[in-house]
Amino acid sequence: MNEKTYETIVIGGGQTGLAVGYYLSRQAADFIIIDENSRTGDSWRSRWDSLRLFTPSQFNGLPGLPFPRPKNYMPTKDETADYLEDYALHFELPILHGIKVEQLVRIGQRYRLSTNNLTFIAKNAIIATGPFRLPKIPPFASELDPAIFQLHSNAYTNSGQIQSGSVLVVGAGNSGAEIALDLLRSGKRVYLSGRDVGQIPANSKFGKILDGHPIWWFMSHILSVNTPIGRKVSKSEFSHGAPLGRTTRQELEDAGVELVPRLAKIQSGLPQLEDGRVLSVEGIIWATGFRPDHSWIDLPIFDDEGLLMHERGVVSGAPRVYFVGLPFQTALSSSLLGGVGTDAAYIVDRVLK
Repeated sequence: MNEKTYETIVIGGGQTGLAVGYYLSRQAADFIIIDENSRTGDSWRSRWDSLRLFTPSQFNGLPGLPFPRPKNYMPTKDETADYLEDYALHFELPILHGIKVEQLVRIGQRYRLSTNNLTFIAKNAIIATGPFRLPKIPPFASELDPAIFQLHSNAYTNSGQIQSGSVLVVGAGNSGAEIALDLLRSGKRVYLSGRDVGQIPANSKFGKILDGHPIWWFMSHILSVNTPIGRKVSKSEFSHGAPLGRTTRQELEDAGVELVPRLAKIQSGLPQLEDGRVLSVEGIIWATGFRPDHSWIDLPIFDDEGLLMHERGVVSGAPRVYFVGLPFQTALSSSLLGGVGTDAAYIVDRVLK
C-alpha cells in the first residue's frame, strides 16, 4: 500500500489551508497540505471573469505577507489567485496537488485519509476545504420551460455565455449582485430576485473612513459569536447570505437592475415571484449559494440535521479533528481572505497543545 504518515494533515490548499500551514510551519510541525486542484489559487481562477473581492487589499493579506496592492483597491480574482500561489512559495509550504480525499475515518488513535492517489495516516486532521462545495438549486428549477436557459453561478464566466436578452438572477447576495451588474453592462435586461441581505460596502465613502479599519473591526469583533448582534447576523448569513460588500441595492437599482421579490415557484414553465408576478424571461442565473460536502467524512461529528458539532472549529465526537474557514466560525470575517488567519492561529494552537 502506498501510504504516508504525518503528525498533521491539512485538507484543502486554498486561503484557509495556507494560513493554517503558515502557523504550523512556524512551529516546525510535521505536516502536509493536500489539495485537489492542480495549482494553488485555482479555486479563484475558475470564478467569473469580472469578479473582484468585496474587501479592499489592506484586509486581504494572509498571516505574514500583506496583499501587494494599494490601499482601498479591490483585487481581481486572478490577482488573488496569484497572491495565494506566491504566498505558498514564499513560505515554502508543503503542498501536494491533485489529491482528492475520498474518505476520512478513524483508525485507533489516528485518522486515515483515502485519496485518489495515496493513503495518509495522521494524528491530527484539519479540514480547510471551505463551505462552498456543492451548488444549491431549487428543486422546482426542473419545472422551467426548456426554452429558458439556466445556469448556476459557479458555472458563470461572463455575459458572452448568455444569449438571452432578458435574464433573471435569483439570489441577491454578493454573487447575484455582481453577476447582475455584469449582465447589465452587456446590454441585457436584468431582474434580481431576493431579499435584502443588508450591506457593508467597503468601497463607499463611509467604508473608506480611516482606510476602512472601523468597518473591519466591526466585522471581526462586533459581528462575532460573542455578541448578541453577531449571533443574530450569523443566523441570517446561514439562511440568506452575507451582507453586500462592494455595492448597494440602491446602486444596483440606479444602474438599471430591476429589483424584484423572491422567486416563489414555477407557473406554467415561467418564474413566479412572491407578489404573484410572472416573469417572461429567456434565461435564469441561480446565485442561490452552495452547501458543504461532507460525504467523505465517516466520523460521528454531525447532528441529526447534518450540521457540524463544534466550538470555534474544535470538533465534538472526534478528538484532534478540526475545521477552519467555516462561515461565522468566530466572526463575519472568518471566511474572508483577511480573516481566516485569526481562526487558523487558534486551531493550530489547539493542535500543538
